[in-house]
Amino acid sequence: MQIIYSLSELRAVRTLMQGSLGLIPTMGALHAGHGALVERARQECDCVGASIFVNPTQFGAGDDLGKYPRTVERDLDLFEKLGADIVFIPSVDVMYPPGYQTWVEVADVTTRLEGECRPGHFRGVTTVVAKLFNAFTPSRAYFGQKDAQQIVVLKRMVQDLNFPVELVVCPTVREADGLALSSRNVYLNQEERQAATVLYRSLCAAKEKYDSGERNAKMLCAVMKSILDSEPLADTQYISTADPETLEELENIDKEVLLSLAVRIGKTRLIDNFII
Repeated sequence: MQIIYSLSELRAVRTLMQGSLGLIPTMGALHAGHGALVERARQECDCVGASIFVNPTQFGAGDDLGKYPRTVERDLDLFEKLGADIVFIPSVDVMYPPGYQTWVEVADVTTRLEGECRPGHFRGVTTVVAKLFNAFTPSRAYFGQKDAQQIVVLKRMVQDLNFPVELVVCPTVREADGLALSSRNVYLNQEERQAATVLYRSLCAAKEKYDSGERNAKMLCAVMKSILDSEPLADTQYISTADPETLEELENIDKEVLLSLAVRIGKTRLIDNFII
């Protein structure tokens, strides 16, 4: 496995790689969810590349940039065990050199849900992912379903800017009690960790209601809200029943629906979703 720190070296190594390349962009602090992405890429591609970069432009005021977990040595060990061929670890100056002023922005689908709660977040995401696509020129890029809106936004960017890359969406990886794996889970103390299962439980309750025949979106939201409200440590930011492609809120559900929510457990902000 080659560890690369500069764009020039990455491009030089990339020109020597033959066949298809699968890319896993990460901010490090890897968990089994990232591992599943690498394993999928290993199965489907000739070569596997990954990045570790805590992207400052997708963090807003009051976000956790300063305390975001950084475990580079551990991450590199995991990438090597999983069979990554190259790992790119750029500095902020490499990705955003002095005088940087160019941004990639997707309209409409970035204005709702996470975009409304975290202004500027997706501008940072799309810009850094576009730069990684340019640097790696991957055949496929792998992302987890947990970040459902991010996938919608990146699909739109890929389509609109004609990137020759296939986005591969992998299922959310969960703990035994249903909590979606996230690098931010390490922030939770024992009591908060137990409380955090309320996200999964609320989604399950809504799915059960849907499976029993309920098709009114407001009723499904009410089911999720009732479960969330029962947890004293949960501070709900949003509950959504939306079209999985446009993210427009639905009223009567006659097709696939994205159930999603964002909740603060103590000081830790968590998201989760189901597509049903």
